[in-house]
Amino acid sequence: MKIQRQIFPRKNERGMATLVFIALLAIMLLLVAANGKSLFQLHREIKLLEQQQIKQLNAAQTNSVVLTNLESK
Repeated sequence: MKIQRQIFPRKNERGMATLVFIALLAIMLLLVAANGKSLFQLHREIKLLEQQQIKQLNAAQTNSVVLTNLESK
């Protein structure tokens, strides 16, 4: 008695696995792109906060009172 193989289901399974893999890869690429965009925006925000802090520190030094000791000889 000869055993017959079913060839067609295996080809369909391979094709489905390929499609699932490509779909997961696409999702991962979208997540990487979104994270890159978020990191770029976060970097810009931190840069802006740093500039504001530097401005505040410079303004605080400008408004400070300078005490001098005047001695006459």
